[in-house]
Amino acid sequence: MSEEPSPSGAPREEAADEVRASDADAWATACAEDLQAEKARRRTEYGTPPGSAADELKKLVDAVAEKLSGVQSPLLGAVAGPAAQQVVRQVVQQAKDAVEPVIERNPDVFDHLAAAGNELLAAYRSAVQAQERRWTGRDDQDDPRDQGGRRDGGDDTGPGEHIDLD
Repeated sequence: MSEEPSPSGAPREEAADEVRASDADAWATACAEDLQAEKARRRTEYGTPPGSAADELKKLVDAVAEKLSGVQSPLLGAVAGPAAQQVVRQVVQQAKDAVEPVIERNPDVFDHLAAAGNELLAAYRSAVQAQERRWTGRDDQDDPRDQGGRRDGGDDTGPGEHIDLD
């Protein structure tokens, strides 16, 4: 009547645990291989995916710095040209030196900012599309703001409302 397992059942349980562990490892390995194959297929089909927001910001800073360093200023003339270019290079380098440590320390912040920007863009796009539908008259009956009827008494001669200026 004791609750202890029999000695003959212990090796069977260990073997079952090993089979489950090896099955889980095989499953994880197969999933990882499939994921790598899919990533390779997408890379060949669509090109390399963009990096994180922090990496993209670094690329942008480098591109802007390169463009600003190569710009010749016609306003300063030939005499001040080399000196002005040196000042521009120095300012660009100082800006890069100030921005890069922030990007290195907080790469996740830029990903969150990019996601928030995408959400704001989607909300703006939705608002503009709704307003455009209202303006073009495709959706006038469904707009809750127009359910109250016309305020001008309605002679239906045009799309606008009469505004009393008195």
